[in-house]
Amino acid sequence: MAQREIIYDKNKFSIAYDIVNLAMEDCIVILHGWGSNKEIMKQAFAKQMSDLKHIYIDMPGFGKSTNPVVLTTDDYARILQIFFDDIGIKPLMIAGHSFGGKVATLLNPACLILLSSAGILVPKPFSVRAKIAAFKILKPLGFGKMRRFFASRDVEGMSHEMYETFKNVVNEDFSGSFAQFEGDALLFWGKSDTATPLWTAQKINSIIKRSKLYPLEGDHYFFLKHSKFISDTIMQYYKEHK
Repeated sequence: MAQREIIYDKNKFSIAYDIVNLAMEDCIVILHGWGSNKEIMKQAFAKQMSDLKHIYIDMPGFGKSTNPVVLTTDDYARILQIFFDDIGIKPLMIAGHSFGGKVATLLNPACLILLSSAGILVPKPFSVRAKIAAFKILKPLGFGKMRRFFASRDVEGMSHEMYETFKNVVNEDFSGSFAQFEGDALLFWGKSDTATPLWTAQKINSIIKRSKLYPLEGDHYFFLKHSKFISDTIMQYYKEHK
C-alpha cells in the first residue's frame, strides 16, 4: 500500500492506494462504494485484467484515507483528479461501485464502468420515512442526541465530518450528470439488488446514450461472484477500442 498527501481547498488529505500491474501503460481506476474500501475491490479484480494497470483507492474518509472536512460528491471527484495529476496517471477507464459510480461519472473517463451505481433516487420504505419524520419533530425539543437510534447502519461509527458528508451525498439525483456523460459506459448490475434496484440501471441505461447493460445474478455486491465475466467484458471493450 502507498500513501500520498494532497491539498484540496487548503485542506490536507492523506490518500491510501494500491497499484496492480505497474508495468502496464493503460490504466483502469476502480472505486469502492460508501462504507467500503479498496480492499473489497482488489478482492474482486486484482487477479483479473492483466493487460491493464489497476489503481485501487481508499476515497477520503474510508479505509486508510483521511477526511478532515465535510465533502460533496463533486469534492470527491476534484480530490481524485488532483490525486491522478499528482501521481501522473490519466485513466482510460474508471469503474465505480455504488457511491463510487457517481464519483466515476463526474471524472468523465473515455469508458465509464458502473457496478450497481447510486445516482437514481429510490423511494424510501414507509418505516424509514416515519423515522425521519419523528427525528425532525424531536430534534428541536432537545432529542438530537438520539441520532444513533434514528440513523441508518450506513452511518454507524462515523465522524461528524463523514456523517455530514453522508447527508450531502445520500439523496442526490444524478440523472443530469448521467445525461451529460458522452463517453462509452458499461453497466453491470445485480438482479436482486435492493439498494440500487435493477430498474435504476435500466433508467441510467436509457439516459447514457452509449451504454450497455449487463444484469447479473446477485445483490448489491454481485460483482464479487461475477468478477471474471465483468473483467472479460471490460477487456473485450479495451481490445476493440485500443
